[in-house]
Amino acid sequence: MLVEGCKHEIEVTVPVDEITRETDRVVANIQQKVRLPGFRPGKAPANLIRAKFAHQVREDVLENLLPKYFDKRVKEEELQVVGRPNVKDVDFKEGEPLKFKAEFEVAPSIELGEYRGVLTHYAEPEVTEADVEKRIADIREQKAQFVNAEPRPAADGDYAVVSLDSLAGVSEPIHQDEMVLHVGDPDTLPGFSDALRGMSPEQEKEFEVTYPEDYGQERLAGKTIQFRMQLKVIRTKELPELNDEFAQDLGDYPTLSDLREAVRKSIFHEREFAAQQKAKDELLDGLIQAHDFPVPETYIERQIEAQLTNQFKDFTERGIDPSKLKIDWAKLKESQRPRALHDVKGSLLIDKVAEREAIHASNEEVDHEVQRIAKQEREPVAATRKKLEKEGILGRIAYRIRGEKTLNFLFEHARKEPPEIVAEPTEKVEEQGS
Repeated sequence: MLVEGCKHEIEVTVPVDEITRETDRVVANIQQKVRLPGFRPGKAPANLIRAKFAHQVREDVLENLLPKYFDKRVKEEELQVVGRPNVKDVDFKEGEPLKFKAEFEVAPSIELGEYRGVLTHYAEPEVTEADVEKRIADIREQKAQFVNAEPRPAADGDYAVVSLDSLAGVSEPIHQDEMVLHVGDPDTLPGFSDALRGMSPEQEKEFEVTYPEDYGQERLAGKTIQFRMQLKVIRTKELPELNDEFAQDLGDYPTLSDLREAVRKSIFHEREFAAQQKAKDELLDGLIQAHDFPVPETYIERQIEAQLTNQFKDFTERGIDPSKLKIDWAKLKESQRPRALHDVKGSLLIDKVAEREAIHASNEEVDHEVQRIAKQEREPVAATRKKLEKEGILGRIAYRIRGEKTLNFLFEHARKEPPEIVAEPTEKVEEQGS
């Protein structure tokens, strides 16, 4: 019977004759394995086995019959069980039928409403000439060369190569044999720029630098430190000339115009992907809000575990040891619950739409993804496929591809309106009377 949401409870009865047959099988199995004094292996009387191993016989019979009859019952009622059942109220007396109750969750029944024509906000992105020029300027910056300048006083815009030693103001001494400072740059502390202006190579200077209270390195934040600095060499940044040769050095671009067109397309595709992704997220949110159905707690728990695993993986990649963090696990899991519920409902709805529209991942699409992974891992395709199959990842790849195709289908059939433009707030000017 349905208890609440996705929770079900059933009462199961196992006939006496089935218990007898199973008991005989268990006794015979024990009989073949145990050695009792005065009896050859396998020849101890069954009644002796029943008496001497009564507890084991009982436990084995229950272990064999409970899942068998539970499975039989849920198949009869066509219930799609998720997670492990909780077996309770086991009534097992000699000469009587075995009775027990089982509580469990089932997959939700989703009545799929209208999923075509869902409203989402989307407009084709625009790419201006200024966008293209900025991207090309960034590429020029990446390709810039730093050349040593003839000895002269340092000025704003120079890149000064210095050696640096702390003299006072910090507990652990600071020493840098070769440090590059961009004179006058906003990212360079003013104290360093002030000291460098007018300095010539080989010159030394002692000066003080006061670090901001919110400086990134805690041991330096808010402190005034005295330094000795020697200017070794001044370097200037030279940008490559913007011409056809520059374009050719970057790849298969015969002319600068070809490079500009490729950059334009690249920016367009980046913005198109981001805009479509945002529209798809909004579309899925709308679909979730339009469908109200219960979600098994088992699904939510799995999603929370997946979210936390990803977060801890991110911590580890950033050099943070999660085991050293003081974490209130109950509070942390509860904070993850709303997002987990949202994602599970979205996934179930995507599955339902995919089923309705017969959307699936083709063998070619899965093969293409396997080849991409193999190339990334620098492994033979056959070895990568075998590893993915062994780890059970191949099925997840197909599932993810199906989900992406279903979202694309929903986006193609969505009702699209341009994003709302939020007007900049204007200051209200009050008239002052005399």
